[in-house]
Amino acid sequence: MKDKATFQNKVKVLNKLFDSGCDTEKKLQQLDMEAILKIPNITIPDMGVIMELQKNTKSGKLF
Repeated sequence: MKDKATFQNKVKVLNKLFDSGCDTEKKLQQLDMEAILKIPNITIPDMGVIMELQKNTKSGKLF
């Protein structure tokens, strides 16, 4: 059940990224802390998911 909640959280973060205009891997990699903080309704756990996503896309993986 924990994995499902984690997956749902990741999907919510992806939706926040898409809504804020971050819709490509290049834009994701260009996000810095200042840009992340400008995303509406972003939380500290969301930031962790974004950083994990940046790391994984850079290495060619998805979560």
